[in-house]
Amino acid sequence: MKIWVDADACPVAIKEILFRAASRKAVMVTLIANHSMRVPSSPYIRFVQVESGFDKADDAIVARVGEGDLVITSDIPLASDAIDKGALALSVRGELFTKENIKARLNIRDFMDTMRSSGVEMGGPPPLSQADKQQFANHLDRILATIKS
Repeated sequence: MKIWVDADACPVAIKEILFRAASRKAVMVTLIANHSMRVPSSPYIRFVQVESGFDKADDAIVARVGEGDLVITSDIPLASDAIDKGALALSVRGELFTKENIKARLNIRDFMDTMRSSGVEMGGPPPLSQADKQQFANHLDRILATIKS
């Protein structure tokens, strides 16, 4: 299993959890973003910078992800593409996207886009809470427990 991170919008606290997990489980974590960022020096952590542009990082992840890999993203279309390729997808809030729930999530996302396009003020997501971080870490641990170290 490889872990692919949609790093442009990934909170620092989630990256830190992933960095610790990479070393602990000896699993490759690759962050992909269209702006540079620092990552710890580790044989298990890589950073790939892609050109700026709409969905360039998402496209790079989809091109690289394989069956059985894990994608960390809150981007619903990217999660759907990862699932279509046989990967797992986990949001930064610890929600596991699955074949069973991704279509409903896409429908909700599209509905919200339509509402925003019509001028309805929706506001953004709430800040990442301690409970969100704990849920993410717990779900990540359960996923990583299924692979051999």
